[in-house]
This record gives sequence, structure tokens and C-alpha cells, in this order.
Amino acid sequence: MTTTLATTDRSVRNRRAGARRRRTGVVATALAAALALAACSGPSGADDLRLTEAPQDEAAQEAPAAPAAPAECADPLASYAPEGALPGPDALPGGSTMAAIRDRGSLVVGVSADTLLMGARNSLSGQIEGFDIDVLHEISRAIFGDPDRLQFRVITSGQRLEVLENGEVDLVARAFTINCERWESIAFSAEYYHAGQKVLVTRDSTASGIADLEGQRVCAPEGTTTLTRLEQFSGIEPVPATTHTQCLVLFQQGKVDAITGDDTILAGFAAQDPYAKVVGEAISDEPYGIGVPAQNVDMVRFVNGVLEQMKADGRWAAIYGEWLGGLGPAPTPPTAVYGRTP
Repeated sequence: MTTTLATTDRSVRNRRAGARRRRTGVVATALAAALALAACSGPSGADDLRLTEAPQDEAAQEAPAAPAAPAECADPLASYAPEGALPGPDALPGGSTMAAIRDRGSLVVGVSADTLLMGARNSLSGQIEGFDIDVLHEISRAIFGDPDRLQFRVITSGQRLEVLENGEVDLVARAFTINCERWESIAFSAEYYHAGQKVLVTRDSTASGIADLEGQRVCAPEGTTTLTRLEQFSGIEPVPATTHTQCLVLFQQGKVDAITGDDTILAGFAAQDPYAKVVGEAISDEPYGIGVPAQNVDMVRFVNGVLEQMKADGRWAAIYGEWLGGLGPAPTPPTAVYGRTP
């Protein structure tokens, strides 16, 4: 890459320092923001947050019309291996997806703006920030030599597949669990974070896990593996909502008894609600990957090369410590699995 590692490290540290100064504003106003989101929520996550969406035809103009045929899925974690050394911004292969994005001038990404710690809008700065967002900043750096060439498209969990299938975005990083069913219509990077589904209850609840919630109302976002998994527990009344933030509003209004979701998401909720706690062991494995349009295999390989560099040079651990350090010391990053062929 044309940007030196020393410059990269300084840039990462500088952005982290700014994020730490802003963190107070995120947590202090998160409840007010959640209530506002519930009042304004509609089909588009961007409408709730009054953010300008990326033009929906911008990424689509450069996407081939027909996606690649679905690959067999013996192992959902198997992705496309990087090919050779990661090229710098000035050496991206001609005709590649990455070169087209560089020439366009921005990387269009589907993200959450209401998932504290992963992807949330800071009410003081107006910036969207979090673990997923910082991973995208590093991909932007690899394409442009600039970590801030991101054009955000705020989406709900239920919109993650459609914006990729329709070519409305280049990537989706939104607590996106890799599974075989999703591989049928999109592609994934290698796993970059491993989460697990847990449950958030009131501070005075005696429940020690999701199995103790028989007869109670448990909220989860529509279109997620989290909601589907509730069907495995008899006696629980699943309550779907558009987003996890809407689940939090229902929880704080007493309309549901608990929220279930990935531990990363629930940790953010517990940080902003002193009357809530996360309980139980994880009831699932949730390997997060970055979603990519199925036909852009070269982009998948490139993203995997960026992730490999981040894991090797310490950037992954630094980002984890900044956003998810409350869950404990940074674990060893997930080991990439390759072997998928177009």
C-alpha cells in the first residue's frame, strides 16, 4: 500500500482519541435518540435518523446486471482467498470493482446508525462510529489511501440482503451473520468477529438465560437469525420490531419483557440503561462477515486481504479495544477460512 504502516497507526490512534472524547455524548443521549427513532421509524433506517441516503443508483451503475450463480455451501465460513499481495490505491487492477469504486470517489456502505458500539450516530458530532464502522474505514484506506471516503446508507437488519442484491451499496457491515442461506444471494468476506446470541432483561429479573423466559414477551428485529431462533424455545412470545433500538424502546416502556440479540448489541444497550443487564451463556454462534454483491468476487478477495493485514498488524485489536473492550480483553481474531471458488 502507498500509505505507510506508521502513518496508518497514527491515523487510527488519532481517530480513536477523537472517538473517546465523543463517547460521553453517545451514551448520555442514547435513550433520547432511541425514543426519537421509535417515533419516526419507517421502512428506511435513514429516515429515522434524518440522514441523507446514498443515491441508490450510484453503486448500481457499476454493478453487473446478473449475479453469479450460487455456490455450494459445505462450509458457510469459507470465503474467497486473497490473490497475492494487497495492491495499493495506485495499483488496483484495471477493470476491477475496486478500481471502479476508486474512480467514483467513494465507497458506498450499508450500516446501522443505532447500534451502540458497532454502528451508531454520535449525537454530538453527528458522525456514525463503532467497531463495524472502523473496519469500513480501513477498507476505504486500502482503496483510496484515505479512511474517510465512505458514503453511508443507513439500513435496517431486514434490508441488508436487498441493498446488496439490488446493487445499491458496495458493502454491508451491520452485525451480519454468515450462513448458507445468505450465500445463495450474496457473498461474504471471511469472518471478522465472532458474536453469540444472549438476552437482556431488567436488573431485578431472576432469569439466568433465555430458557427462563417461558410465558414472556421477547423482542428481536425482523429479518434476523435472532428472531428465527426464538422459535426453538416453547412458551416464549416473539415480538418482532424493525430494529434493535425499537426493541429497546418497547423494553423501556414495559411492552416486552426482554430483548434477545448478539452480545455486542446487548452490551451497548446495557451501557445506556442502568436498569438492564445481559444474562446467560450464548445460545448461538454468530460469525460476522462483510456482505458483498455476489458477482463482485474480486472485491471479496480484496476485503479479505485488508482483514488479514488488520489482524496481523494490530489494527483489529486496537479497534476491538476501543469499542468492545467492555466485553473483556481483545480475543484472538477469527481465523479466516478460504477455499470457496466462483
